[in-house]
Amino acid sequence: MVRKIAAAAIAALFVPVVQAAGWEKLWTFEHGAGTSVEGQTSEILAFDSLNNELWVGGLKGVDILNAATGSFVQHIDTTAFGELNSVAIRNGVAAFAIAAPVKTDAGSVLTYDTTSRSFQQSYLVGALPDMVTFTADGRIMTANEGEPLARTGFETIEARGSISIIDTTKDSVTTLGFAGYDGTTGLGRVVTPGSKPSIDWEPEYIALSKDGQFAMVTLQEANAVAKIDLMSQQIVSVTSLGLKDHSLPGNELDTSDRDGPGNSQLAGNYRNAPVFGMYMPDAIASYASGGKTYYITANEGDSRNLEDFVDGEFNEEVRVGSSSYKLDPTVFPDAAALKANSNLGRLTATTSGGDLDGDGDYDQIHIFGGRSFSILDEDGNQVFDSGNDLEARLFAAFPALIDDGRSDNKGVEPEGVTVLELGDRTLAFIGFERSKESVIAIYDVTNPTAATFVDFIVDADSVSPEGLSAYEFGGKYFLATANEVSGTTSLFSITPVPEPETYAMLLAGLGLIGLAARRRRG
Repeated sequence: MVRKIAAAAIAALFVPVVQAAGWEKLWTFEHGAGTSVEGQTSEILAFDSLNNELWVGGLKGVDILNAATGSFVQHIDTTAFGELNSVAIRNGVAAFAIAAPVKTDAGSVLTYDTTSRSFQQSYLVGALPDMVTFTADGRIMTANEGEPLARTGFETIEARGSISIIDTTKDSVTTLGFAGYDGTTGLGRVVTPGSKPSIDWEPEYIALSKDGQFAMVTLQEANAVAKIDLMSQQIVSVTSLGLKDHSLPGNELDTSDRDGPGNSQLAGNYRNAPVFGMYMPDAIASYASGGKTYYITANEGDSRNLEDFVDGEFNEEVRVGSSSYKLDPTVFPDAAALKANSNLGRLTATTSGGDLDGDGDYDQIHIFGGRSFSILDEDGNQVFDSGNDLEARLFAAFPALIDDGRSDNKGVEPEGVTVLELGDRTLAFIGFERSKESVIAIYDVTNPTAATFVDFIVDADSVSPEGLSAYEFGGKYFLATANEVSGTTSLFSITPVPEPETYAMLLAGLGLIGLAARRRRG
């Protein structure tokens, strides 16, 4: 279904000012047995403009799809190398980020020719490369998470988060770590008790400045971003993203999955609460406005929970209602009421923050994720946050798509983000990991301090859009989505829609012309 503003039929009579966009789903491809290979998923993707193809990464490697038709072209099996986490394409070269079979070992980047689809080269990078991208001058960058590996009956293996920069012209790899930040405070959260930044911080995603000189890297669990100078190949700063005060108007949230009658679910129960959200972005994208670079973050939230893998290992997650989570009686004299399931009792908080005076109880309640997207300046300072706009608008427009079972965790969990320039406007697309159908919010971010909502893209054939890629091809605009839970890839056409005020002026002008003509005829 194409969604357009009324009176679009007369748009050709003038040069429009782009305000928003219409969209139409072109196709959806379901990966797996019968279509590609058994067990293949859809998690991340990249567009190859030389061949008009989408390269879709999943558990079994990469499925190559014809972007014009959505048909399967070829599968590249990468399982012999490890687990594929990311794919990027530039000028006919595809780069794959591959985690080693033992994820704390050095990962690798494999490159392929996108026309012949033949293997070219392999490079060793840091542990657990989770995202790969190309710089403006053709170098390859990876964000290496360096997650710890919990083992039953053995000591946990620690790894070090890092960023690798590959110069393919010299076959050289430079890997940057955070040892220089050991001993610092206030720059990024250290999650594991007794740890330090060089071990604790986990790079997640990379975006590049528009002048090609810098990169901004999200450090998700640390609730921070790192700025990389690509000329000197050094980390030049780490900036904490701070805390989101959910007691303020505009930052309302639903804190419980059992706030209805009889401990039932009650979707859309948005209200202010005495809690602080850690933004903890996953994906990050960049764009230019007023000659400056701005970065958009999808504030998903994430925790360190090794107990999911081995009983008794470190887990920072705790419910506010747990008897082990003690609230400071002076700050929270109503602690008993707050700990009710219908209030904050079901809400998941961290044990690695909020005890401001170190006395063993919690003076602030820190929770995972911002349930929003933010816009940062070129130094990582926040200039805009969407507050509770994502969830409130989704509930107002499509209440049946709200997954209230996630209200006590991280809400809709904005995970993926990409941007698209249409005329003189810039649109951001933000994918929700947790909704009952695939939902992507569109915002006009041309003014970085005052982003405005445009529309929702809802895809009933898919769930959990993780990887998003917006691109222009043949004078047309497209958005591709890799949907993790449904194992599908979808392609949408994006159509510029003229500004409503322009139509009003045009119609008024046509009316005056018509009036003058009638007077002349009279």
